[in-house]
Amino acid sequence: MSITRRKFLGMGAAATAGLSLAPGVRLIDMAEARAPDVPASAKNRWGLLIDTTKCAKGCSSCVDACATENGVHSERGSPETHAEWIRKVDVTDPGTGHEFSLPVMCQHCQHPPCVDVCPTGASFKRADGIVLVDKHICIGCRYCMMACPYKARSFEHENVTGQKPYAPRGKGTVESCTLCVQKIDRGDGTTACAEACKKEGHEAILFGDLNDPESEISKRVRTTATRAIREDMNLDTSVRYKGI
Repeated sequence: MSITRRKFLGMGAAATAGLSLAPGVRLIDMAEARAPDVPASAKNRWGLLIDTTKCAKGCSSCVDACATENGVHSERGSPETHAEWIRKVDVTDPGTGHEFSLPVMCQHCQHPPCVDVCPTGASFKRADGIVLVDKHICIGCRYCMMACPYKARSFEHENVTGQKPYAPRGKGTVESCTLCVQKIDRGDGTTACAEACKKEGHEAILFGDLNDPESEISKRVRTTATRAIREDMNLDTSVRYKGI
């Protein structure tokens, strides 16, 4: 995807029901995914810092790793309708000609519009700031997709196969980046996208605890100029960008 910087920073909403869950899958598991001895706590605020000056145009390692980790196979269906938890965007500043590339996913807002508009409470935010969807009570109305200014949510149009037990999915429901909640609750200390980016040698994606002043992400946010996409909406996102 390639867009201008102005259009990118002013991203609009998207939109488009039925509920059919894949047999044998307990979709409530994601909402309950917590390590027994480390429950979600407001002491933590998990987030990402994305350095666009290090993000390589044409590299899709973060997208591929997300698909593998979470069983999101974007090769199914048409490009217009397949599920997309993270996507790469190429941006050009028309004033300077400056080009950069960056990954866009759920921004895990502290004031998430998707939660505000959900009629069933399926969209919710954990105490540690991670925004999720309870697939058991998602009715597929897609109000959350229309409310999200980042086009970060997808509607699952197809029957789902190859699901991961920790990342349940279902036809007729809405889904988005979970910040690899299973890895967080397992204590991995990273996300699949950040892990893959580091493995590629780019290290453009840094995961960490924004509430911990000693964490690497907190130190960098304090000392580096960063911003959120659509800062004008005051959503207090947990994903920050450098170089946009």
